[in-house]
Amino acid sequence: MQGMKRKVVYAPLFELIAIGLTSSLLMFGAGHDASHAGMAAVASSSVAFVWNFVFNSAFEAWEARQHTRGRNWKRRVVHAIGFEGGLVVMLVPLFAWWLRISLWYALVLDIGLLLLFMVYTYIFSLTFDRIFGLPASAQG
Repeated sequence: MQGMKRKVVYAPLFELIAIGLTSSLLMFGAGHDASHAGMAAVASSSVAFVWNFVFNSAFEAWEARQHTRGRNWKRRVVHAIGFEGGLVVMLVPLFAWWLRISLWYALVLDIGLLLLFMVYTYIFSLTFDRIFGLPASAQG
């Protein structure tokens, strides 16, 4: 599966699972009520959905210019860090505003989510690539 079709399958599937993880963490790990946690999860997922298309398009363009093809663990780690790092910049202010918490507490909360999602992004991308194959940018 290649191109836009790949992105249209990847991003919604990734984000549906992410909404469940985020709302659970905000409810059980941070003590927020279900409605606030759920809306924060949907809002952050919406931001992440758009970021997913933007970041993966840029990453695949960069990847296509690399001499070494394939996706080894180092490239997957770079992908996960880049994706999640961009989200930190966008989500900390969103969480602070929506959950009515300080920017510092929002950053701490987001770091918890970041650690969870770095592992999740790595595992999800690896699994997705094994099921659907590598994108053209990573093929030799």
